[in-house]
Amino acid sequence: MKRRIFIATALASALVPVALSAQKPVPPPSFKAEKCYGIAKAAKNDCASTGNNSCGGTSKLDRDPKAWIYVPEGYCERIVGGSKAPK
Repeated sequence: MKRRIFIATALASALVPVALSAQKPVPPPSFKAEKCYGIAKAAKNDCASTGNNSCGGTSKLDRDPKAWIYVPEGYCERIVGGSKAPK
């Protein structure tokens, strides 16, 4: 029994750094872009201002008002529900 717990603990501790390193904000795109809040689909955000989904691809809600994606500059205001600031 102790051996099984030891193996499970060792495996979990080996995987934690890998999982944490994968959660990063998306790097800025090569084109002139701006952050647009409130339009990202669930798990398709680039990042978020606050909350549990502060890393790219971690949003759990469609159109989360705190999650953002990069859009070409000047387009955010044209998208229904898009905002340049978190709500």
